[in-house]
Parts: sequence; structure tokens; C-alpha cells
Amino acid sequence: MSAFKDRTLEGKVAYVAGGTRSFNLEIAKRFAEQGAKVTVMSRTVDRTESAAQEIRDMGAEALGLPGDVRDYDRVYETMKITAEKFGGIDIVVAGQAGNFYAPAVGMSANAFKSIIDIDLLGTFNVFKASFDFLRKPGASLMAITAPEAVRPMPYQSHVCAAKAGVNMLCKVLALEWGPEGVRVNGISPGPIEGSWGMENVILKKPGMYEQIKEGTPLRRWGTSDEIADGALFLASEASSYITGTILDIDGGVTIQTLEPESGTKATQSYDEDPRIRGAGRGDR
Repeated sequence: MSAFKDRTLEGKVAYVAGGTRSFNLEIAKRFAEQGAKVTVMSRTVDRTESAAQEIRDMGAEALGLPGDVRDYDRVYETMKITAEKFGGIDIVVAGQAGNFYAPAVGMSANAFKSIIDIDLLGTFNVFKASFDFLRKPGASLMAITAPEAVRPMPYQSHVCAAKAGVNMLCKVLALEWGPEGVRVNGISPGPIEGSWGMENVILKKPGMYEQIKEGTPLRRWGTSDEIADGALFLASEASSYITGTILDIDGGVTIQTLEPESGTKATQSYDEDPRIRGAGRGDR
């Protein structure tokens, strides 16, 4: 269920890389629900066609095009096919990603490079390949990044490096392509229920599920709907003066610092805590 008015993307064309599962598929479906024609691209033929059919079953027009974001020529070809089928492209989402837990000293150079190639190089390829086919001015590009871009996390050196690069790429392209009327932003999802990262990374580490939930200021998991609404906002005219921004949809994960002490309540008066009694009242 969208928080936006109906058909806010009527007549638009959207391209979603990695748009075959989890919240990326929900983004593609949200765009279609709001009137856009949609291409979903991913490496697996069956998965891309299945996702496209799911969108077509909603009554929308959709293409499923297999491709690897690390292959620039193939990405460019899928952009061309999309433009020839639907017309100029208005919305591009670089949603592909990879992840695994590994200490830096136990990770091969190829393993590190694999995440850089998928996340960072892949985002560059998707954005650059789209440029010739964008409807300018007015196009909106967005990359799926992560809190690891700004929060160092153990066993995530490869992801932190890749996503930090994605954030800065969004900002640089916003500067370079702004004069053409092209907006470039990022979406940084926190822990999202049912996401690939949840099922393939978090749930495989004993105790991590509850640890991360308790470490999230809102104390709950996010939903794919919330990520899709964020993407719809950045794709819509409601964000027409927003570019070079990273939209954190993370329940506060990015701003979280220290865990609250056991038994301390957020609504507790300072008079109830002897460590800070008198603070701020001008007591001498």
C-alpha cells in the first residue's frame, strides 16, 4: 500500500538493476503500480522473466532482461532495448549488491574485488550506460547503498569500501549531471525484514538477529514497502529539488552510537539518575 496518490508516475519509464527480489522487486512493482513501464535486470534469465511477469500480472508493461552489471556493454544493450521498447528512460535504480562476513586478513583479493565490482563498478556501469537514453531534464537516478558506507563494521571491509564509493559516486554525478537536469541520489536501507541480507547474512550468525534489532533505535525491522515508498519519493516530482543526497531508511541505525545502559529508560527524568542529578539546573 503506497502513501502516494495514484498513478504519480504515469507515462514514465523505469529501469531497476537487481529488481528481481526483495525490496528491489518491491520498488519495481511500486513504480509499475504508480503508472510506470518497468524493466527489471538481473543475472538469471528465469528470475528476470518471473519478476517481469509478476509486474505484468498487475496490468503494467514490463521487460525482464538478463545481464550482469559488471559487463558494461551488456548493461548498455539492456538500456537501449528498454528505450526502444518504451521510450526515453526517466528513472534508474542501481539496486544490485553482494555481501558476506569475512575478516580482512582472511579474505582474498578476489573476494574483496568481487564486492567492489558488483556494488561500486556495477553502479557506475548502470548510471553511465543509462545516460544516453535518459529523458533530460527530469530523469531521476538512485543507487541502493547501506549504513556501512558511513559506519565502519568489523568483517565488512569490502562492503564498507564499496558502499562508501557508491555514496560519493552519487554526489559526484549529481554535480556533473545536474546541469542536464538529471538528479542522482542514494537510498540506504537498514535491516529489512525478508531482504537478501537478512536471510543470507544476518540469520546465519547466531544471536545477530536480536542483537541488530535491539541496536536499532526504532527497535524493529524495516519493510520492503518502506524502501519502495522512499524510492517512489525520489522518483516523483515531490523530490524535484533533491539531488546528491543519501536517504537513510534505516530506523536510525546510521545515527546509533552507544547502547543504552540496562534499566535506563528514554523518558527517565535526570532527577531519577544520581549520576546526573543537578546537571543543567545551575546548581553549584
